[in-house]
Amino acid sequence: MATSEAVPIPINPNNQWADLFVSELVACGLRAVCVAPGSRSTPLTLAFARHPAITLYLQLDERCAAFFALGLALATERPVALVCTSGTAAAEFHGAIIEAYQAHVPLLVLTADRPHEVRYSGANQTIDQVKMYGDHVLWSFDAPVPQANAPALVLRAWRTLACRAYALANGIVKGPVHLNFPFRQPLEPAAPPLPAMPVREQPLVTIEQGTLQPTPQQVEQLATLIDSHERGLIICGPSCPGGDFPVQVAQLAPRSGYPVVADPLSGVRFGPAVASGLVVGGYESYLQSSTPPWPAADVVLRFGAVPTSKWLNSYLTANPPAHMVHVQANGIWADDSHLVTQLLQIEPTELCRQLTARVRARGDSAWATQIATTEATCQQMVARYCREHSFDGAIVAAVMARLPAGARLMIGNSLPVRHLDQWGAPTPRPIQVFGNRGASGIDGVTSTALGIAAASAAPLVLITGDIAFYHDMNGLLAIQQHGLRNVTVVLLNNNGGGIFRRLPVAKFDPPFTSLFLTPHGLDFSHVAQLYGLAHHRVDSHATFQTIFTQSLIGKQATLIEVITDGEVDADHQQTLVQQIQAAIKEQ
Repeated sequence: MATSEAVPIPINPNNQWADLFVSELVACGLRAVCVAPGSRSTPLTLAFARHPAITLYLQLDERCAAFFALGLALATERPVALVCTSGTAAAEFHGAIIEAYQAHVPLLVLTADRPHEVRYSGANQTIDQVKMYGDHVLWSFDAPVPQANAPALVLRAWRTLACRAYALANGIVKGPVHLNFPFRQPLEPAAPPLPAMPVREQPLVTIEQGTLQPTPQQVEQLATLIDSHERGLIICGPSCPGGDFPVQVAQLAPRSGYPVVADPLSGVRFGPAVASGLVVGGYESYLQSSTPPWPAADVVLRFGAVPTSKWLNSYLTANPPAHMVHVQANGIWADDSHLVTQLLQIEPTELCRQLTARVRARGDSAWATQIATTEATCQQMVARYCREHSFDGAIVAAVMARLPAGARLMIGNSLPVRHLDQWGAPTPRPIQVFGNRGASGIDGVTSTALGIAAASAAPLVLITGDIAFYHDMNGLLAIQQHGLRNVTVVLLNNNGGGIFRRLPVAKFDPPFTSLFLTPHGLDFSHVAQLYGLAHHRVDSHATFQTIFTQSLIGKQATLIEVITDGEVDADHQQTLVQQIQAAIKEQ
């Protein structure tokens, strides 16, 4: 009787290629992926799930998954992968991709697709996904369909694709990269158990970048400009460099006599840089005057993106400096008022270090003293007013006063980020502040915050408005899914879109209330119950302070719903600004 030979189990090329691709990404440095479940993406999902170096975050909602990945990439400052199935699932990623592109956040967007032969055929769940994100990604590539017994050149190209995508997303200009993966059925391995995952120490190709160091001529030119003009400002907008930059730019301030105007999202307003004594943050209040508290600056040295503050930007437009030098290592243009006279694509930290060593010490200039005095008066009045009155701005100020060193804050768009800009006093306590200010949308704010929370065990506080919170309630499921107990959500509930009260359309009622303010009357306690959050509804400043302090040391994610009156809040804001301006005029 003949002995039967064992028949080798065939290897599904989909899984083989997916394993190869994921292994290459990990060798490049990838450590996290956010997966929205689906059938066509099965090869990628299984490959990521099996790799020992990957942390996989499952999100049921594609839009929430994309913003969660955005937050994770923001907090870790490294690329995060994003996986979904074919069809409209891929379209749900688009909002977060736009934000990542505008804010230069590294994402690897991996969409599964139907193979080429069924495209434009009426096949189910098949849409045109080739370059579907348009100009909102750094690169888009329609990958080949995996095949058995592929030539060595094809497999090398496949591995190189992973290396190139990772390097481009994490390049000098960071952002999202889209790779579209068509898979033919079967999508699952030929038979269990799964074959061994290839784990690589080194990628097939290493792609590295250097830094753009300032030349001696550039340093000398800029130092001469600073030495020649006493009236100058250093403006740090959102998304300034991290690391040693805040300290270096703060050391340049007293040496040059140029105060640092620090956006709340700059990384400079809340941290050790403030110890220099020349970091200011109250400008949104005292620059609203038709007569600014100081004349035009001759020189403005700018870092980061366009500042959040409406009134700072208006001051610069109405009083244009003779020299506005924007320092941006990635070379991205960020000057909507077109006031920049020189763009330097060089490394900002090293430039500040060399300028501090080169410029002449200015000492106590009248210019810097005037600005410091104005700032001190403003912050004293804000602190006193917020102790005596309960309104949404006072709540934001209370959060900043009580956040411990090392805490992280995600600030929502519309009113919350403007409140933080206006009422968030500079402090030497190191606090990381995040915001989706690339496209400044209100979608995905909660999911972004939870992605940040997942990056470490440090406390994470989200300050958000009621409309933004409503937009992203699905994202709260991540709290239970990923055990995020370090989260406190401060929900400023003024029953509608309070930001519209600041616009001229508010004078036209009707239709202002029904079409713009849009009161909803929602009870968010049910949301907290559904997603397992502790819930507190407060309507006073004193009560909020007690509950917020307790939430920072609690063992459960907490939703603090602060009930405010949008009209009253607006009155408090205007009253305080008027008092600040009056006090400054009397100095």
